[in-house]
Amino acid sequence: MDGSDTVVSGPVTYNRIEVTPIAGTMGAEITGANLADLDDETYGELYNAWLRYQVVVFRDQDITPDEQLAFALRFGKIHHHPYMKGMDDHPDILEIIKEAGDNYTFGAAWHTDQMFNPQPAKATMLYAKETPSAGGDTMFSNMHDAYNGLSDAMKEMLSDVKTWCVGDRFKLSGKSARQDRYGGNKAMASKVKDPGNLQTESAHPLFRTHPETGRIALYIGNHAQTFEGFNDAEAEPLMQFLRDHSIRPEFTCRVNWKPGTLTLWDNRCVQHYAVPDYNERRRMHRITIAGDTPF
Repeated sequence: MDGSDTVVSGPVTYNRIEVTPIAGTMGAEITGANLADLDDETYGELYNAWLRYQVVVFRDQDITPDEQLAFALRFGKIHHHPYMKGMDDHPDILEIIKEAGDNYTFGAAWHTDQMFNPQPAKATMLYAKETPSAGGDTMFSNMHDAYNGLSDAMKEMLSDVKTWCVGDRFKLSGKSARQDRYGGNKAMASKVKDPGNLQTESAHPLFRTHPETGRIALYIGNHAQTFEGFNDAEAEPLMQFLRDHSIRPEFTCRVNWKPGTLTLWDNRCVQHYAVPDYNERRRMHRITIAGDTPF
């Protein structure tokens, strides 16, 4: 892409796919794409739709782990989770399972994936294998709209600010560390060519420029702990305002899962939240795509 805004403004005609928005701010369902057998023209159209809508949903997909991985690799290299081990036979895929009676829901906090890494994840794709009879949706929030919703004075005041992002917030609060709770990811770490993929603390611009569209996003989430150079008393009120502002209802959309649903979102300009409103088995296959250094 040339960094222009053409993929997100003005009318677009698609020849291979149909695109139906699911909310006014972001999100679309795409039909006409078989992710197990995707030609280049169809891929180009859905990639354009993904940049335009930030969250795209494909229904009734019947794909194997190898086919999901092949689709993911069209977007870039795989980003491995520093605390969680992939599937034994497909180490690039995380199988996320919640059983009935489990009290913990993976992802039940507003965040953007791997924000704590020096090169956070570009994209995440989640494929539903088993879903509850009701509930278990994922909510998403548009960080471009969140940025645009700030006053000019706030934008100017915070224009050069960086956040300090940490992967293991539990450790900071005195609770058991994630690496202890999950058993770490040592088996995966030995297979990762770039050790930086496993770093868990870093600083990033609060206002991030999308490398493909040139649009600016408010880059905030639960991994952001403070502002660099600020003391806590100064930073926390501003950060809490931005956390609350970033998930205003008018910035959000919501995806309901059924077996065979695959959702792809852009971590560079999207926060998400796994709604913990169910008590049945839920099984998902997640692949995260490696990104670049925010600017």
